Amino acid sequence: MKRWKETAEVFGSVARRPETGRRAAPVAGVVLAAGSSTRMGRNKLLLRLDGEAVVRRAARRALAAGLDPVVVVLGHEADLAAAELEGLAVRIVVNADHTGGIHTSRRAGLAAVPPEAHAAVVLLADMPFVTEQMLATLVARHRDSGAPLVVSEYAGEQAPPTLYDRSLFPELLGGEGCSKRVIRNHAGDAVTVAWPAAALTDLDRPEDYERALAKGPGPEARCVPSS
Repeated sequence: MKRWKETAEVFGSVARRPETGRRAAPVAGVVLAAGSSTRMGRNKLLLRLDGEAVVRRAARRALAAGLDPVVVVLGHEADLAAAELEGLAVRIVVNADHTGGIHTSRRAGLAAVPPEAHAAVVLLADMPFVTEQMLATLVARHRDSGAPLVVSEYAGEQAPPTLYDRSLFPELLGGEGCSKRVIRNHAGDAVTVAWPAAALTDLDRPEDYERALAKGPGPEARCVPSS
């Protein structure tokens, strides 16, 4: 069993190698955007950053990373969120059971990934500083290493986005579909990519949104392997 760890900084470029066979097979994106935003007090997916709704920002970046297809899982105020996605080549899935927890949305999204996709990157729409370069890096590490699991780490804290090989889908789709358990069970075969702590920003409360408005994007940098 092999275990790799890399450090990377946000907004870096990813060099891609020519791919054949399985290495060229598509990797899907699953954007989780179904939550009720109870702590925010209003639908956080409709909030704007740089003039763009949060949900559209996440979906657009998934597309820009080359994820194919991009499945967006909606729930709370799905019609309003779907309107913000107009014009983007995404597949919308509405999770009627979204109040049952985030695992229900992850399950709905992965179930909608077509069989030709051999892996999927699962990301949260309310993490506005996850860039297309970060997403593309996860895919590149998966293709280069063959690892079935590529996880993100921020100053020692594990959080999305996460890439799952299709071989792990049954574990995520069955039972409670606990992603933490799946990651723990396959840690020995995982690649970990470490991002700067500044990229770990999610929009849960009004003060989070205010900080995100004030923060803006970070500097460009490159993905740097380390031991």
